Amino acid sequence: QVQLVESGGGLVQAGGSLRLSCAASGRTFSSYAMGWFRQAPGKEREFVAAINWNGGSTYYADSVKGRFTISRDNAKNTVYLEVNSLKLEDTAVYCCAAGRGPGVRTAPGWYGNCGQGTQVTVSS
Repeated sequence: QVQLVESGGGLVQAGGSLRLSCAASGRTFSSYAMGWFRQAPGKEREFVAAINWNGGSTYYADSVKGRFTISRDNAKNTVYLEVNSLKLEDTAVYCCAAGRGPGVRTAPGWYGNCGQGTQVTVSS
């Protein structure tokens, strides 16, 4: 079982940036991929980005490609999501989840439960 704690969200103007963090514990962090997801009010959770076990492979949703960057520090058991050029439609609760194995997948079923999430609110 993996325990996940997200942080770094906040209120930011459109065009601004944030760095989200997700600290993991409970399993050997370097043995599994990590994914970031988000859920806006009234919408289903959607995949945002994923990274494989050693950071050598990443994948992004089309809506965030070129603006968001996922990375990980296995020594710190932490995965990050740099969110840049934020748009109003990026407003959501962002959460991280551990993959069932080391490789990158986009299917939500590949990942376990999300942490409690961190709120990102983009204002005009």
